[in-house]
Amino acid sequence: MNIALIQAPIVWDNPIANILYFQEKIMAIEEEVNLFVLPEMFSSGFTMEPFISAETMNGETVSWMRTIATKRKCAITGSIIIFEKEQFYNRMIFAFPSGEMEYYDKKHLFTLAGEDKIYQPGTTKKIIKFMGWKICLQICYDLRFPVFARNVEDYDLLIYVANWPKTRIAAWDVLLKARAIENMSFVIGVNRIGMDMNKHEYIGHSQAIDELGNCIVEPTEEEGVFLATLDQRKLLKNRKKFKFLFDRDDFELKS
Repeated sequence: MNIALIQAPIVWDNPIANILYFQEKIMAIEEEVNLFVLPEMFSSGFTMEPFISAETMNGETVSWMRTIATKRKCAITGSIIIFEKEQFYNRMIFAFPSGEMEYYDKKHLFTLAGEDKIYQPGTTKKIIKFMGWKICLQICYDLRFPVFARNVEDYDLLIYVANWPKTRIAAWDVLLKARAIENMSFVIGVNRIGMDMNKHEYIGHSQAIDELGNCIVEPTEEEGVFLATLDQRKLLKNRKKFKFLFDRDDFELKS
């Protein structure tokens, strides 16, 4: 599978400007890409004032994702603010080339920023199927909770989209690699860059990591689109060879 990681500055509370930015980046890529991955809250930035940028599942950003997916014959994923049943959600949407959509609502809300006071948490883990791959969707703070991400479904790819600040970027780097190694899975992490309205600085470090902890896309602080080719056959061969997942513990996850 060919994946494009888009590491971008995000314009605060300006969905139109952000959509135009990502559209330009996506449409400029000549290589075949099966999946584009955008950061967390890519249309607004990580805001605790969701009223300005929130939309419904019939809104402009969701419609744009569907249009891009069908036009480029690819999938696209990233999280945005969704207002539904009188609640706000940090929702990671996965748009398929067919125009169909699935989504994951962020389970672990970032209490340090008060996200838990504003947004409704998701309740379930989400595994989607695309091109013969099983893909687990996760958002930012979820990265700190390995039990929730534990690979009991034999997924092939774990994706994190984030607004992860510079001050804690060492944890981002270490935990992404840990999730790949312990779950014998490819891991994609896409983070933003730039400064937000709360004066938090972001330096990216988006990356792609294989099931043995080797970097396919190395972390960098530069704005850009980074391409990764993931080999599912190699993944399955290594799982069969090393059998680490065969020795995993059984457990029950309670919400």
